[in-house]
Amino acid sequence: MPAPRRHARTAAPQRGVALLEVLVALLIFMVGVLGLVGLETAMVRTQTETKMRADAAALANELIGRMWTDLDNLSAYNGAACASQTRCTEWQAKVAQALPAGNGSVVYDAVTGNVAVSIGWTLPGGESHRYQTHTTVAKASS
Repeated sequence: MPAPRRHARTAAPQRGVALLEVLVALLIFMVGVLGLVGLETAMVRTQTETKMRADAAALANELIGRMWTDLDNLSAYNGAACASQTRCTEWQAKVAQALPAGNGSVVYDAVTGNVAVSIGWTLPGGESHRYQTHTTVAKASS
């Protein structure tokens, strides 16, 4: 009787390749989503900081406008004396309300008419910012 033939064993077909490809695709997708979330967070933070800077610039210009309309009392806007000037005190309260931990100060040089307005604020994360502007406000000579 002839000897039974032995068949060479063939390798079993690979299974699970599609599942592995899906897992790799999910990993790549999740990395992309995390990147988009990080980008969105950075955009919101930058937009908030930009809004605060724009608000500070508007508040500084408002004070300078108040000074131009009150030329007879310019010296009252200087440093600590500013607290005695009602219009300046109102402005400082507005700065404190509009900006987080906001404070404003003004220095007026009566000799040159130079004005330095400085506004500071601190974001909730603890990052401090300062906006400063300089201009000249003086009465025309008669």
